[in-house]
Amino acid sequence: MRSVKSLLAAGAATLISSMAFAADMPIAAPPPMYAPPAPPADFGGWYLRGDVGFSNQRVDRVLDTNAAAYNNVNVAQTGSFSSGGIFDLGAGYRFNNWFRADITGQYRGKTTFTGLDVVTGVGPAAGFAGTNSYTATKSELLFLANAYVDLGTWWCVTPFIGAGVGTARVTVGDFIDSGDSTNGVVQSRSLNYAGSASKWNFAWAAHAGLAYKVNPSLTLELAYSYVDMGSGITGASYSFDGVTNTTHAAFQFKDITSHDVKLGVRWNLDSPPVYAPPPLVTKG
Repeated sequence: MRSVKSLLAAGAATLISSMAFAADMPIAAPPPMYAPPAPPADFGGWYLRGDVGFSNQRVDRVLDTNAAAYNNVNVAQTGSFSSGGIFDLGAGYRFNNWFRADITGQYRGKTTFTGLDVVTGVGPAAGFAGTNSYTATKSELLFLANAYVDLGTWWCVTPFIGAGVGTARVTVGDFIDSGDSTNGVVQSRSLNYAGSASKWNFAWAAHAGLAYKVNPSLTLELAYSYVDMGSGITGASYSFDGVTNTTHAAFQFKDITSHDVKLGVRWNLDSPPVYAPPPLVTKG
């Protein structure tokens, strides 16, 4: 009988000890209802773009392509273009959050050129002096393949830089060259005019600007571009002496460049995936 009581006492002591040890153990946290969502991936996608702006153009020289016209003379030249409108459309792809590329087609509206030559004779033509006043119009079609690097985003604003290469179709028209000259004794007046002509050239551009992301599908851009479009040329020129027309060589507009300012929009055609947690499920 005493052995049974001893066995019961030992079992009770063991049970009480186990319960006390379990009470001292920390309570395990309940399993999570769902796993936390993965961070959004670096998202790319197709986009369309459109831009409007204005140009501020320069030309290095306006030259008679008949080189003999400059024998025995020195020429000091000034000239400038009026500002013109810019309109372009394009399509591109954003590869990730820092690199994108697009192709654009741009119409550059007609601008007016005014220029002046001051001509002085040298050597055998010493004593000759004169001026030539030029007027003309010019427009372009510009096609570029562009690449951009986005430099990070602060408060939804992303600065970027880029470059483009392509081709430009430069059209020069309405060219008139009116001149007055004297050889010290006899004064004379001349008038040359030329028809329009177009020329395709290699073109390149450098870009910089700021982009503002309005929403996941729409981005606004304020951008500057430096564009080099090569040279333009007129048709054959003609001089009129009051009786007959005499045919002469064309005139060249050498090395046309422009400082452009544009306001643009980009429409993303692919929306980034939405990462939302699954609905909360309760059991009861």
